[in-house]
Amino acid sequence: MTKIGIFFGTDSGATRLVAKKIAKRLGEDVVDKPLNINRVGIDQLLRYHALILGTPTYGQGELPSLASGAENGSWTEFLPGLDSVDLSGTTVALYGLGDQEKYPERFADALLLLYRPFREAGARLIGDWSTEGYTFGDSRAVVNGRFVGLAIDHHSQPSLTEGRIDAWLAQVEPTLLQAIGLGQPAAV
Repeated sequence: MTKIGIFFGTDSGATRLVAKKIAKRLGEDVVDKPLNINRVGIDQLLRYHALILGTPTYGQGELPSLASGAENGSWTEFLPGLDSVDLSGTTVALYGLGDQEKYPERFADALLLLYRPFREAGARLIGDWSTEGYTFGDSRAVVNGRFVGLAIDHHSQPSLTEGRIDAWLAQVEPTLLQAIGLGQPAAV
């Protein structure tokens, strides 16, 4: 059976923690163990028809990378491998971590930097998320008034993390399951 792949980029661990929470909620029957993107190649990612991808926002609204201190590299080093890949049969849901109090003018910006290359490779991106309940000044990850994926502020709003994960999974799980052949098409 095909499963959902969960990949994250981080050197600090909070993004990995969210990946594990997501995996636990979905269950090992439908998801593989979450993996740090610095431990896989593009071929491993291409094995999946459904992906959940996570990233923190570093520095000035950047993806984790060797330059930002990720010891073994991260999304910045991985993403160029997508340049010649067709992901038109792949469904992708994104989540990103940020700190809206410390970085209110670039909250969860890296979500957009993850969103763009997967969209350009033809992936079907799902799981946009409301900006309600957040107190930030600006975010490049807001497109058409919504985040391009689940935004988590584990620093300023840790008590909201669990509920946000649950609500977001309720939104994306049916489509992800359908992508791996376990769900029913939505009624028209």
